[in-house]
Amino acid sequence: MVTATLTTKGQITIPKSVRDSLHLHSGDRIAFVLQGDSEAVLKPITKSVDDVFGMLHDPSQSRRTVAEMNKAVANRFRSRKQ
Repeated sequence: MVTATLTTKGQITIPKSVRDSLHLHSGDRIAFVLQGDSEAVLKPITKSVDDVFGMLHDPSQSRRTVAEMNKAVANRFRSRKQ
């Protein structure tokens, strides 16, 4: 078990062995998940929406209008009913 000490400001330093195991770096965000009255689990928040925005964008694909997307969805549902 690895321990850390809470400062008067309510801060802790996460030990290096834990940071390394969780692949944490300066500026990373961590979620504290409370389990019961006396236990908390630290979970790294690895990606934000801003980090992954546009990741699936394919510039070779032409843009579709909302009407085209609605038509494609309707056609798909029609074909599933048959």
